[in-house]
Amino acid sequence: MKKQDILRHVGHMSQIAEIREISYQEGRAKGMNGWQIKNGPLRFTVMKDKGLDISELSYKGINMSFLSKPGLQGRNHYDTNGQEAQRSIMGGMIFTCGLENICAPYIGDREYPMHGRIRTTPAEHTGEKVCWEGDEYHLSVCGEMREAELFGENLVLKRKISTIFPGKQIIIEDEIENQGFREEPAMLLYHFNVGYPLLEEGTKIILPTKKVTPRDEAAAPFTEKYCIMEAPKDREPEYVFLHELAEDGEGNTFAAVINEKTGFGIRLDFNRKNLPYFMEWKSLASGDYVVGLEPANSSVYGRAYHEENGNLHTIKPFARENNRLVITILEEEELVRTEEEAQALAGKKE
Repeated sequence: MKKQDILRHVGHMSQIAEIREISYQEGRAKGMNGWQIKNGPLRFTVMKDKGLDISELSYKGINMSFLSKPGLQGRNHYDTNGQEAQRSIMGGMIFTCGLENICAPYIGDREYPMHGRIRTTPAEHTGEKVCWEGDEYHLSVCGEMREAELFGENLVLKRKISTIFPGKQIIIEDEIENQGFREEPAMLLYHFNVGYPLLEEGTKIILPTKKVTPRDEAAAPFTEKYCIMEAPKDREPEYVFLHELAEDGEGNTFAAVINEKTGFGIRLDFNRKNLPYFMEWKSLASGDYVVGLEPANSSVYGRAYHEENGNLHTIKPFARENNRLVITILEEEELVRTEEEAQALAGKKE
């Protein structure tokens, strides 16, 4: 529809597309601020006080994100305390891991918490914008998170999240800058978490994978089933798989979750030039039923692994690194096309 046609049908654009600032008033989330963003049938929440991560996402009333048992919450005193950090991992549609560490907690010259500190860092210099560009209505929010220490690192993650009405995409644009005067570790993992009801028995995990490696003995017997969800199982351990993903000539690749029964899916596009690693976190455990799709610049084995192997990802003083991720809602014939695209990219289609 043209801009004029859209405006003929509504009084105020917030009827169909808006950014609304919110504040939580109770529980562990008390005092947190965020934005609720509406783009027609696409609804999602961006947390100002938690790394500008997306906490929840739904489309046409169907939830697609995962929320862990601790529930919605902000920064707590146990965020950076070893395994206690699991009490503050709420999941969400996506949470950002880093920047000094990802995955397991590690004690080296100091303590590095599970999945790092950036995931609970409140944003500053935040802003929002809505505007018409031709016949498209653009909505965006932005801000920056700083990971810094006296006599230590000074890393800044600047983020913009945008969506366009009418449309079914969310675009995440990140820039990491080392504003310090020494080279620093800069580990990064995007923890993209899909949950019920999009995720249920029979849901497919679509990846253009060339090679699958189980992380450990617990996952090894289930490697061939990495691409399909089973029903929840009581007390089932988590499985983690490392994937070598195929890419196009420019390094672009993707991961998707598709529910053929409901006719919906969700897709994450990214580039392997800055995010060469990809992990799949599959949990069938009752109450912890989730699939995590995790592009990263470092391995699931974390900081200890990279220090031992001498390949810890670092960023030089005043250097910048940029990442762009696109979340797309899939429906109808897009489900089949996405599966065919993955097969073709991986060279598995005849």
